[in-house]
Amino acid sequence: MTRQFFASLSCIAIGALSCGHFSLPLSNELPTVSLASPAPDVAEDEANPMVDRAIRYLEERRSGLSETEIAEVATAIVREAEAHGIDPNLVLAVIHIESRGNSFALSPVGAMGMMQIMPPTGEELAAQLDIPWRGAQTLFDPLANIRMGVAYLKQLESRYGNMATALAAYNWGPGRIDSKIRRGAALPVSYSGSVLATYRAP
Repeated sequence: MTRQFFASLSCIAIGALSCGHFSLPLSNELPTVSLASPAPDVAEDEANPMVDRAIRYLEERRSGLSETEIAEVATAIVREAEAHGIDPNLVLAVIHIESRGNSFALSPVGAMGMMQIMPPTGEELAAQLDIPWRGAQTLFDPLANIRMGVAYLKQLESRYGNMATALAAYNWGPGRIDSKIRRGAALPVSYSGSVLATYRAP
């Protein structure tokens, strides 16, 4: 994303959002992040119906993105999902439940960005994915956030063998889910149920 992109975001009004567990950051200091990967070929990928759907979704939300940036982010959502063998609609469902598509969402516990990643997890993922890490603000770069979030979701699916448990771990943290599994305790289903219901909705 360009320096101009982040400068334009300073004009966003801070207000109440429809999802009560996160808010916009109060700091006016926006990140300057230069990803190692090149920008997607948006003109080519926009012909993809799934990219078009992602564009429409982001256009209907307070994403904090310009029209051009929406196209770039929508393309990244589809590209990263398909690269990891995940349905892009499921990634959109996670984004919807986590942040309602807001690239500057911030939860009370510190999860950040479109896919609501905690900074320690983000730092680990950035190292794995060769994404320059410039502190927690890196997570407000939607392209970096999406790359990390989709890769993390795939890691969790591979770890647990099914997406429902992976989603529970995405929300609760794998350590807490592992503890429940060891004790034979019931796994939380509210979050995964909400994501899967959104995913299956027409």
